[in-house]
Amino acid sequence: MEYASFLRAHIERVVPLTDEEFEQVLPRFRPRTVSRRGLLIKSGDTVKSEFLVMDGLLKSFIYDEKGKEHILQFAMENWWVSDYAAFIAQDKGEIYVQALKTSVVLELSLSDRKELCVLVPKMYQFHGEKAFLGYVALQKRVLSMMKNSAKEKYELLLKQYPQLFQKVSKTLIAHYLGVSRETLSRLEKSHRS
Repeated sequence: MEYASFLRAHIERVVPLTDEEFEQVLPRFRPRTVSRRGLLIKSGDTVKSEFLVMDGLLKSFIYDEKGKEHILQFAMENWWVSDYAAFIAQDKGEIYVQALKTSVVLELSLSDRKELCVLVPKMYQFHGEKAFLGYVALQKRVLSMMKNSAKEKYELLLKQYPQLFQKVSKTLIAHYLGVSRETLSRLEKSHRS
């Protein structure tokens, strides 16, 4: 898919743009291909961009002090991903963002994002709504991790994002849910029966 039409359709799900406004938007997004297991962001590096997934699948994650991976987010088509605390501060990040398969993303720097919001005020509304929706999703995830049983977390993920179960390995789903691979197998069996 040609990235201009993808980007315009993505933005216009939130705000309509005139052709003149879109001409201001388009050059600030840079298409980038990242190979399977390639990193867009590495912990310790300065985070200068956020990424809109055009095609593919990514994950954001951290390692704890024991080297265990903790997945914060999967990012599929039309999802945004970055280490946002570091991105906004233009500082060194703590999060890794890695492609789970060869992916195409549209990269947007913070300076281009700010400039767009001045040149095309509708983009301020667009980014505000995307940030709000991202915050709501994060809050739901944190609350689920705090109060739900493993079975409830599994069923909620299956209900909200059934496509993840076709695209992501069982091991990664287990990491995302904070359960062992064995526990995930038991949850799948009990769900089917």
